[in-house]
Amino acid sequence: MGKQRASALEREQLDARYEEIRSVYLSDDRPWVIGYSGGKDSTTAVQMIWYALSELPVEKRQKPVYIISSDTLVETPKIVDYIETSLQRMNEAARRAALPFSAEKVQPDIKNTFWVNLLGRGYAAPSKRFRWCTDRLKIDPANQFILKKSAEHSEVIVVLGVRKSESVTRAQVMKLRRITGSLLSRHSTLPNAFVYTPIEDLSVDDVWTYLLQAPSPWGNNNRDLVTMYRNAQAGECPLVVDNTTPSCGNSRFGCWVCTVVQKDKSMEALVDNGEEWLEPLLEYRDRLASTQKPEMKNQLRDFRRRDGRVWLKRDGGIARGPYKLEVRQDLLRRLLVVQKQVQQRGPNPKEQLIRPEELQQIRRLWRLEEQDWEDSVPKIYREVMGEDLDWITDELPLFSGEEQSLLAEACERHDVPSKLVAKLLDIEREHYGMSRRAAIHKRISAAFGEDWRSEEEVLAQHEKTAV
Repeated sequence: MGKQRASALEREQLDARYEEIRSVYLSDDRPWVIGYSGGKDSTTAVQMIWYALSELPVEKRQKPVYIISSDTLVETPKIVDYIETSLQRMNEAARRAALPFSAEKVQPDIKNTFWVNLLGRGYAAPSKRFRWCTDRLKIDPANQFILKKSAEHSEVIVVLGVRKSESVTRAQVMKLRRITGSLLSRHSTLPNAFVYTPIEDLSVDDVWTYLLQAPSPWGNNNRDLVTMYRNAQAGECPLVVDNTTPSCGNSRFGCWVCTVVQKDKSMEALVDNGEEWLEPLLEYRDRLASTQKPEMKNQLRDFRRRDGRVWLKRDGGIARGPYKLEVRQDLLRRLLVVQKQVQQRGPNPKEQLIRPEELQQIRRLWRLEEQDWEDSVPKIYREVMGEDLDWITDELPLFSGEEQSLLAEACERHDVPSKLVAKLLDIEREHYGMSRRAAIHKRISAAFGEDWRSEEEVLAQHEKTAV
């Protein structure tokens, strides 16, 4: 940073920026929701707002300011620890100073986490063409929080630490949505939410100059942030509230499982800079990325979609569906091995890469959708971790792997798809004892509507009709 550039935020300019923040804060009763990712831009935004509001008399600090950090549950463990510590310090410092801040994490619903989707439902690893993760892990949890607060207060203002210089596209979007004569913009999807971007005109040099000159008011050391960026060679992953928010890019603080990028430069840099305990995560992420190779699809993914139907492409090939059950079982086993390694080598002996609640959901999905009568999730967990979880027990007796083998033999003799019969038995079992069983007829009808032919039969039939 040159001397001329470092002077961009002189005291007078900084005071003017603080005054703008106070003016917007006092202009109405709408509460603020600030997105905090732990990176340089969001830290600058929160810190500027903190200093600005600190100058107000206590009686004027009545409007709540919620600081939310989006935890996808697959963030790099080192970053998770940093953010959790920061949020805790923010809450403690705000209480001491009688400031209206409250900080918390937002997380995806346990039924829709990364592992429940990838391992439970078999979703293929995210790619640029199929980026299913952003909505489920980031946008939905943040928007649910915003919707809740807007319902309580009629309207809210979302404060984002985004800058025009980050992206030409972002700058254009910000300009288009700006309300005439106001510092606020309209939210892209939420009608009762407005957006305020207090650092939009700052450059990256302005941000670093400010962070190094102004100490963290909640007790962090901003030089630690500089070190983290240097060690990870990373740009930050912002709080995502809509599809126009810039994606994390090639170098970022973000999800350690991200396969949208070709290489995880951030994780590689952390390992190279002494965080060797993260190496098993990097290897697992690379294995996930390898499943995206076109030549691997036929081996790893089912020929049927999740709804049981077969989709044929224009060239006559099959559009592959979710990962096969045996592939998911292997990925779960490898993930638990990595978790055990991280617990042994890393700073946190209780580190959880996948939570018990997620394992319960995966187990439920495998049993209901994949007819996993062997109940393989508890078995895999016991084999790898050497212990058991408090698994949910079912009041009704469960079918076993032995019964599945007997069923397969009987169905083969009568030329009936064994998976169809297994699914019908599971549907009946699920509805057993219910006083009203109207839903079972729809489930049975849907099961019969699935394509139970083998892959070879599907392709042979297609060739015959194409002639």
